[in-house]
Amino acid sequence: MTIRVLVADDQDIVRAGLCMIMDVQPGIAVVGAAPDGRRAIAMARSLRPDVCLLDIRMPEVDGIEATRQLAGADVADPLAVVVITTFDLDEYVYGALKAGARGFLLKDAGAEMLTQAVHAAARGDALIAPNITARLLTSFANSRSRSVPAEPVEPLTAREEQVLLAAARGRTNSEIGDELSISLSTVKTHIAALMRKLNARNRVEIVMWAYETRRVGT
Repeated sequence: MTIRVLVADDQDIVRAGLCMIMDVQPGIAVVGAAPDGRRAIAMARSLRPDVCLLDIRMPEVDGIEATRQLAGADVADPLAVVVITTFDLDEYVYGALKAGARGFLLKDAGAEMLTQAVHAAARGDALIAPNITARLLTSFANSRSRSVPAEPVEPLTAREEQVLLAAARGRTNSEIGDELSISLSTVKTHIAALMRKLNARNRVEIVMWAYETRRVGT
């Protein structure tokens, strides 16, 4: 199945480059390109792409607000969003993830990782640039200004705790299965249970909760 992608970036050359990178990837097709956040939102709502690839700094509406309007907690039928930027700033990453993004990459991440992020977002997983994941989540887990993490609606099982820690360390479902000697379907079952118990919309929020509760990164 072809993954339909919308690209939004205010720099013409960057937008064209991202479209070119995406269009040459097997199984991916660019269905639209927007020069600002306002048009990105309109096009996304009209075209309903499988993944929206949004720059964080755009005129009219920035990438974080665009993400919130397309993938936020109040959106009835949210779209998958991957945010990209040249700015390695923790507040940008955290803001994008809290707004509902399924991925966050720097623009120098390369075509391979960009493609991986699009595939991950399309299947409901998440990918954050490895060089910023631990630093970002640890930083905000240790922030005094953060709110108290919500308690699970049900206690986590010992196995769910193991899956949670593995996911928080950046392991894929397949890697978690190999590490814990369980099947891929079992891993997916545990991830789904974690999302339900933690009232999380996606894998990113599970990982953020693990850091906020100091299970890792402290």
